[in-house]
Amino acid sequence: MLIGVDIRSLTLSRGERRLFVGLTTGLSAGEAVALTGANGAGKTSLLRAVAGFIRPDAGSVAFRGADGEIEAETARRAALHLLGHHEGLKPQRTARQELGFQVEWLGGSTDALAAAVERLKLAPLLDLETRKLSAGQRRRLSLARLVAAPRALWLLDEPLAPLDEAWRGVAAELMAEHLAGGGLILAAVHDPLPVSARPLDLGATR
Repeated sequence: MLIGVDIRSLTLSRGERRLFVGLTTGLSAGEAVALTGANGAGKTSLLRAVAGFIRPDAGSVAFRGADGEIEAETARRAALHLLGHHEGLKPQRTARQELGFQVEWLGGSTDALAAAVERLKLAPLLDLETRKLSAGQRRRLSLARLVAAPRALWLLDEPLAPLDEAWRGVAAELMAEHLAGGGLILAAVHDPLPVSARPLDLGATR
């Protein structure tokens, strides 16, 4: 089981522009870290680097288990969720098809899927194509994946942005429950996270 992430002397660039140099930080089970900084500071890029989608210029990302370091590919395949700023949903699929595909791909169970649908009140939306959903409804569909296929590390990019006040409250409950169960959250934010989180200002690393 994943219990920690260690970011060591990480340097990232986007195109010809250096985002940050020598970033060292980490998080452990039950902890949330809120990435702050101006647009373009590298918050999303850091999430993508932890997820393995961006190769850093220097430094490393390591994953810790109870018995020592976990091989990065194994941790990324089985122990993390990346919830991007854009949902990445197939527009022609219904919400039912999209959620069912994602949960099956991620190893979630039918019972867990049903519980997630109930928790996020998605039943009335399941037969609609995802392109017909509002931004908030699409975000709820994506949050359901986190519930239906539990994984230790949540990488969240502006998770609250499309949600109204009521659904922000539900998202807060999900995050709090995840942390209470030993989960980890690394989130890029403009709005404060609705759970206790250690701030990390990427603007200060330049």
